[in-house]
Amino acid sequence: MLYLVGLGPGDEGSMTQDAVAAIKNSEVIVGYKTYTNLIKPLIEGKELVRTGMCKEIERCEVAIEAAKTGKNVALVSSGDTGVYGMAGPIFEIIARDNLDIDVQVIPGVTSSVACAAILGCPLMHDFCHISLSDLLTPWELIEKRVRMAAEADFVICFYNPRSKGRPDHLAKAFELMAPFKSPDTPVGIVKAAGRSKEDLWLTTFKDIDYTVVGMTSMVIVGNKSTYRYKDYMITPRGYRV
Repeated sequence: MLYLVGLGPGDEGSMTQDAVAAIKNSEVIVGYKTYTNLIKPLIEGKELVRTGMCKEIERCEVAIEAAKTGKNVALVSSGDTGVYGMAGPIFEIIARDNLDIDVQVIPGVTSSVACAAILGCPLMHDFCHISLSDLLTPWELIEKRVRMAAEADFVICFYNPRSKGRPDHLAKAFELMAPFKSPDTPVGIVKAAGRSKEDLWLTTFKDIDYTVVGMTSMVIVGNKSTYRYKDYMITPRGYRV
């Protein structure tokens, strides 16, 4: 069996019972080094295959080859494995090569949900996820999605908002949203949600400090109904303009 496991933020308390059971039931654990470090107590004594960043296909191939031998294999991702995780490339390879492998997808708490819980209830009405990484998606298409989501007044959750290689993508996204967002629109930034270095900034569209945002951050931009109460970001259940 090949388990595709979503770890959530990474601590066992926020993992599903199914995720913990799948890891315990697996003989081989495959994952990015940072993610496997998060679950050390669960994987002691197991065969461990760890790779660095940008080695997603390599991890998939290793996991598939191990599963072909009859072993139970857990390929782990942070958050939900089906949301910018490892489920996509695994199924693409299986479909491409017409493989006959038993696969079970184990969902996890994705970053937007983990961060929303820290912020209060910013996702109570319609929202969308947009990744600002242009490694696999043309930047022109990302710009179109950002602009149209802002015009439609979705609450927007930005994955992969900013990195050393993409220092200006978040600022460009805010420029695209500016015609459709009030300067006072609440914006929540959560860094390393659910981990030891978790941090939180609650600001506004006009006052955002891009420099505090990194690859482990999630940026949530409210809609016209979203407001701040004390240290909470609240989007009402019913839409109001």
